[in-house]
Amino acid sequence: MPSAAALRIEIERALDRRFPAALTPVPRTIRETATTGVPEVDALLDGGLPVGAISEVTGPQSSGRTGLALSFLAQQTQDERVCAWVDAGDAFDPESAAASGVILRQLLWVRCQSPGGLAKGKPWTRLDQALRAIDLLLQAGGFAAIVLDLGDMAPDHGCQIPLATWFRFRQAADRTRCCLVVLGQAAYAQSSAAVVLECAPCKPHTAGGTVLNGFSFEVRRGRQRFTPAMQGTRKPPASTWSATSAWEAEERA
Repeated sequence: MPSAAALRIEIERALDRRFPAALTPVPRTIRETATTGVPEVDALLDGGLPVGAISEVTGPQSSGRTGLALSFLAQQTQDERVCAWVDAGDAFDPESAAASGVILRQLLWVRCQSPGGLAKGKPWTRLDQALRAIDLLLQAGGFAAIVLDLGDMAPDHGCQIPLATWFRFRQAADRTRCCLVVLGQAAYAQSSAAVVLECAPCKPHTAGGTVLNGFSFEVRRGRQRFTPAMQGTRKPPASTWSATSAWEAEERA
């Protein structure tokens, strides 16, 4: 009786013309990365967020996920790259973005509202608008980074997004070399996400016990599917985050 190795070789030879290396695992892919603007997070991710892939930043409110996304867009827009923010909850604050260093003239803001222009409505209605907008932007191309903000959506609604939708987004992001960053209270893209970061508030920083200087946030790496290329990236000035937030990065065992 032939051994398992010999049997595998025989099968691969039989399928060689139609399915090369049918039983051979695909090797890990080295991908280009883009800096987040937070040195501790870049070190945790071995360079930054992967280019041409989906990255999820999860956590509760006030966990630092929006600040991390704004820092990432600041690096992109300061390099004169065009980016987009798809705002499913209509909660984006342009003034806060500008204060974080985002060049607003390089940023497309897509506001999703319920029918009739009401601020409140069925969450799935705004979510459907956001998903359609992401589809159009990825298909159009030309965007270096797109943020899908689902932070105000209940996890139950985010989990209703079909896996086929995330797979389509992943394929389009890879084709257009776009960084698609998804903000949410939980991870929704599952296997289609290349990186999952879990954010949590740590502690506030005060001066004299009464003046709030900033916050500390803890970031854990929940998943990283690709080995990033060890390339030099432009790091922001040290004062970019030290005056407002102190970051602590920790890798999950």
